[in-house]
Amino acid sequence: MKSPVVPETMRALVLTAYDGRPESLRVESRPVPRPTTGQVLVRVAAAPINPADLMFVRGQYGIRKPLPVVPGLEASGTVVASGGVAGRLLVGRRVACVAPGEGDGLWAEYAAVPLGQCLPLRGHVSDEQGASLFINPFTAWVLMARAKEGGHTALAQTAAAGTMGRMLLALAKRRGVAMVNVVRRPEQVALLQDLGAEYVLSTHEPEFEERLLRVCHELKVSLAFDPVGGRLTGQLLHALPEGGTVIVYGSLSEQECRIAPGDLIFGRKRVEGFWLSEWHRQGFGAAQIKALMGVPSLVGQTLETPVRARLPLESAGEAVRIASADMTSGKVLFVPAQGQAPGESP
Repeated sequence: MKSPVVPETMRALVLTAYDGRPESLRVESRPVPRPTTGQVLVRVAAAPINPADLMFVRGQYGIRKPLPVVPGLEASGTVVASGGVAGRLLVGRRVACVAPGEGDGLWAEYAAVPLGQCLPLRGHVSDEQGASLFINPFTAWVLMARAKEGGHTALAQTAAAGTMGRMLLALAKRRGVAMVNVVRRPEQVALLQDLGAEYVLSTHEPEFEERLLRVCHELKVSLAFDPVGGRLTGQLLHALPEGGTVIVYGSLSEQECRIAPGDLIFGRKRVEGFWLSEWHRQGFGAAQIKALMGVPSLVGQTLETPVRARLPLESAGEAVRIASADMTSGKVLFVPAQGQAPGESP
């Protein structure tokens, strides 16, 4: 197969300060990175703005890289070059990929990515769905695997109308496990009911906390997932029967978790944190191999990512604003090729 032509320079979205200001993200012309041994060069097709990406550009994420740096934690694209023999079989293939722990991320036209952080896309998976293959689908899979291993027969979750919440709901339905879904707005209740959710509660309903406690006790919910934080973590923990556990995997509220000490002391309840990066760092054990086999077959189907906007790198300010405003409506994707001038080569 003839190798694709790779240009000398590319457009990249560069972060200059960890302050969350739109002007701290700007498009620059940079040399196309050259993959070293163990890396491949990916021509990026689409890259989502995840809550983790928003935390990163604000300096609140678990990884803080030296500035200036290209953000972007995951993407999809086509491998156009390899830095070694091992990656040559991927040249010309579409992949989903995760940004390296050091150096630039994936909000750019091209990115050098470690071979072990690329996953070939199956034929049924579009570039848009493949762009969000790793973070949400794998997180949902691992959390549900935790529920299965612990023998939990009823679960609860917050931010249930978001992309992750819908994935967790779909996996719970697939496994025949009851799921109590907590949302913020009445229209989100209807949305989840249309998706087949049986138990949906809005935080703005009268007597929300009493209703949540009652349904969690009736169903004997023993494990709950919370990407919100703030007061809601404590409300969820309090609603669980004695011995229940809440796993916090996000910070959408950008507030500290507020927990009543009595639930920890007298209720024998627990709060744990989950970060997918730490799970990946455990290496290729049985759980990782099972996930790598199972998740790709569900992406774009059971684990579907709704997309609400597709914008070029030049629209970074608008893209971040849209992504921050309403995550229920779907992902905002950067599509680097949209920003090319007429006559430019891809």
